Amino acid sequence: MRKPDLPLQYRLMVPLAVVLLAVMAYPLVFSAWISLHDYRLTRLADVQFRGWDNYLGLIENQQFWTAITNTMTFVVGAVSMEFVLGFALALLLHRVRRFQNFYRAILLSPMFITPIAVGLMFRFLLNIQLGVVPHYLNKIGIHVDWFGVDLALFSLMLIDTWQWTPFMLLMLLAGLESLPKAPFEAARVDGASAWLIFRRITLPMMRPVILVALIIRGLDAFKVFEYVYAITRGGPGDSTETILFHIYKVGFRFFRMGEAASMAYVLIVITLIIVTTLYWSMNRR
Repeated sequence: MRKPDLPLQYRLMVPLAVVLLAVMAYPLVFSAWISLHDYRLTRLADVQFRGWDNYLGLIENQQFWTAITNTMTFVVGAVSMEFVLGFALALLLHRVRRFQNFYRAILLSPMFITPIAVGLMFRFLLNIQLGVVPHYLNKIGIHVDWFGVDLALFSLMLIDTWQWTPFMLLMLLAGLESLPKAPFEAARVDGASAWLIFRRITLPMMRPVILVALIIRGLDAFKVFEYVYAITRGGPGDSTETILFHIYKVGFRFFRMGEAASMAYVLIVITLIIVTTLYWSMNRR
């Protein structure tokens, strides 16, 4: 008897799964092996097995937890600002009928600039000595060191918000335009206010889109590296040292690849926990 063929969606997924496995399997397995060894680029002939010591050593590694804290602060702050601004702009654009494509093109343009170029651009714009923004703020009596100890991480959040709010705008605007019109028309006929319509109809119906946008943007924000590398290099002190920059520094400056690999796997676990928690909390209802 002839066996039934696989459904079309699975047949389409098989080639992609094979390619991803071929590309990712060896790096993942090798990095996992490295994380269990004292693997240093300066002494490849003397690789020693350490077991779980690299992972256990992270518990008392203050620099690692500072980098995790900075990364979490950056992700929560930047993604929250991007969501609020992106949703507000999406609601405005959803009501605009004239020149809508022109407004979309203008608002989406920052998203297509290379992050390292954005970092260098804002490094020159906000430089306390030569930057245009501090120069004109000084003229009106406002003295701000954008990359000082107190404001450096917040400045990186603002830069990320400038570049990636368009992504939130694009996702949420697509979600708004896909909503059915009948519930909104019925609510207006019943005399519901704009705020009540937004709170009782728009937000509940947009929950799946909001979830996807937050997960994608949150995962991408966890990988922040270019702004830190181009602007602050983790400083002043370690106030802007994110986890990815810290892993880069440990692995490629200090050549402790085993320790860096263990940090990367801990980061993967933390990311999976956050995504799972966010997905569960958003879909609980």
